[in-house]
Amino acid sequence: MALIVNEIFYSIQGESIYSGRPCTFVRLTGCNLRCSYCDTQYAYEEGIKMKISQIMRRVAAYKCPLVEITGGEPLLQNDTPLLISKLLENGYMVMMETNGSFDISRVDERCIKIVDIKCPSSNESEKNDLKNLKRLHPKDQIKFVVGNREDYMYAKNIITLHCSDFLGDHILFSPASGIMSPADLAAWILEDNLNIRLHLQLHKTIWPNKKRGV
Repeated sequence: MALIVNEIFYSIQGESIYSGRPCTFVRLTGCNLRCSYCDTQYAYEEGIKMKISQIMRRVAAYKCPLVEITGGEPLLQNDTPLLISKLLENGYMVMMETNGSFDISRVDERCIKIVDIKCPSSNESEKNDLKNLKRLHPKDQIKFVVGNREDYMYAKNIITLHCSDFLGDHILFSPASGIMSPADLAAWILEDNLNIRLHLQLHKTIWPNKKRGV
């Protein structure tokens, strides 16, 4: 039982409602999407094969209770759910960020899933598995990366049609870095009185010039 791992590192959580907390990240290799704004293209193919036991030892060395499995796309690899279950069994609080194109019900329900619903400017919105919105648990989160007004309207329509019963502060609207003005996105949210959370990528504020390991 092994996975192809791009990097394992210790940093500050920057893309969830747990933003600001120290976190150990396991970035897995490979992604089935090619989003226009992707900032982790280095994870498409780079990586080394690691046994789950090796990953567990690397994670344990950081002595951090919060672990995020990210990518790439974690669910592209068959053994990802097993890694998550092993981490949970060892007492970690586990998060998984996924691009939303795979069935998240494969993953232990104790894991906090951050489902990234792709908007039109990503050029991958047709790959969204919107059935995942019915597979969410209350502790899970939904993220929309918004690059323009069309994206905003798309995201607003999704939450109106599919997320009426989901916690508003677990729905994240994040401006596409360097593309969408946070002030403009904030203004639209306020104008429409949306019950959601405006989310900025904290790690890019702390380390604006660092491209990896954040």
